[in-house]
Amino acid sequence: MMDGRKERELSAEMIDGGTERELSATIAQLVQRLKGSHLHSQLERRAKDCLHQPEIKLESLKEDVRHFLRVSGWEKKLHNAVYREMHVQAPLSHLPTPPEHRKEPLLYMRSAQASWERRVLKSLSSMSSELGVPLARKRPAAEQKELANKWNEMSTDEPDLSQFRPVYAPKDFLEVLIGLRNPNHDHSEQVSTRSHWGLIQLPLSVRDVVQMREMYSELGLTSGQLGIDDQANLHPDVFESQHVEVGKKVVLDQDSAAAQQYSRQGCPMGLRADLWALILNATNQAQDMMHYEQLKAGVIQHDMLVDNLIYKDVKLTASNDDYYFVFEDFLYQVLMCFSRDTAILEHFMYNSASPPKSFIQGKGQEECAVVYPPNGVIPFHGFSMYVAPLCFLYNSPSELYSVFREMYVRYFFRLHSVSSSPSGIVSLCLQFERLLQAHLPQLFYHLRQIGAQPLRIAFKWMVRAFSGYLSTDQLLLLWDRILAYDSLEIVAVLAAAVFAFRSDNLMEVTSLASAEAVLADLSTLKVMPLIQIFLFASAA
Repeated sequence: MMDGRKERELSAEMIDGGTERELSATIAQLVQRLKGSHLHSQLERRAKDCLHQPEIKLESLKEDVRHFLRVSGWEKKLHNAVYREMHVQAPLSHLPTPPEHRKEPLLYMRSAQASWERRVLKSLSSMSSELGVPLARKRPAAEQKELANKWNEMSTDEPDLSQFRPVYAPKDFLEVLIGLRNPNHDHSEQVSTRSHWGLIQLPLSVRDVVQMREMYSELGLTSGQLGIDDQANLHPDVFESQHVEVGKKVVLDQDSAAAQQYSRQGCPMGLRADLWALILNATNQAQDMMHYEQLKAGVIQHDMLVDNLIYKDVKLTASNDDYYFVFEDFLYQVLMCFSRDTAILEHFMYNSASPPKSFIQGKGQEECAVVYPPNGVIPFHGFSMYVAPLCFLYNSPSELYSVFREMYVRYFFRLHSVSSSPSGIVSLCLQFERLLQAHLPQLFYHLRQIGAQPLRIAFKWMVRAFSGYLSTDQLLLLWDRILAYDSLEIVAVLAAAVFAFRSDNLMEVTSLASAEAVLADLSTLKVMPLIQIFLFASAA
């Protein structure tokens, strides 16, 4: 028999071998993803150009080329591209995994998402049939010219949208999530009575308060933070001036990982646009501007039914918002271009959703089915609010578009698809309910008893990542942390913290309507103190 020492040595060797194979497979997949990218062709071109320089020697060619790429900044750009791929794309695995499992490992989640997609597409198709409006049509030359001329003044257009309705609203989606059940889970088995107080009845693993404190340790009571006036060790002005100086160096260094770590303490207003673009590796180079112009040309050439949904949504939301109504033109431009961008389809590799298909012509013939809209994303009520806050940061439409696209494929898609992801809306709902139950069980029980389930109030905040509910400066501080921690979990923490902040008033209410009234206006709230107190005050 093998003794314990040899057994441990063999086990360690097997682990090391498995780790090496996994690392090799990861590197191979990353190289494959980056091949064919614009950055790859730029690196090749720069490497070839440097061969003509006198300091490049044949005997040390490899090292000299590497040195050139490093000092000229191209190595840093490659690092940022790799960093983005590792954060955005599907989890890398050396094991052969079916594509549908990479999208979503749980069968009942995949089935629920597929059923929801069919329902949404049916709603869109019914609207098209009832109103006699085609899903897509080529605009006549005169109409193309007119749209091109008023591209920057689309808000002055007043089309008749009375017959159009949002395909769905967040409350419709919430009902789908409430109905989710794991068929393999014994629902009669009550681990604790409290586990059944909430609306989300799923055995998913989400972080508790202790784990959240560990994850968000930089938000502790003794740490300096932008967005908190009462700093523990430093006067806020001193902390901010020091933080700004460090931020300038981070931006100058152009390192995505460093920018992400720095943003855990918040982004200074004057540096936020650069820091976010750096974290997301969202560029605004010539090829990005060209891509945007191509999308714009697509909008001008073809009219789509979803354009009316975009118009309607902007009119119902951002146009009526004191902070965002001035950006109406930007919102139309960005969202219409977004609907035509087939590059968005790549994110369906790791999104539990699948792009909807419909028949533009030759109805019923499978070969005539096309992805509709071209980006595979049907806008819903409130969708434009994912873009609106970014308008405060970016004046260039192409840069605004580039950042929004990255924000969407990294974060926002998770807020309107059924999945088991820790940053997915299902997990956020469950996390919100569990945090509130653990922190304020009496409040949760009271609201439940009067028919005012907390999630029915908080869901609309979370599905928009609080856009349109907080003042813009506070919302941007929240989104700083979403990017900094590469997670939407802080959205659930804030939702629970809001209930905790208004708990005294909520304990007095006797109906859902009165609870909603107490929580109707969040525009005066200070986000970071609420989160900090909720997570850390009880542990101090």
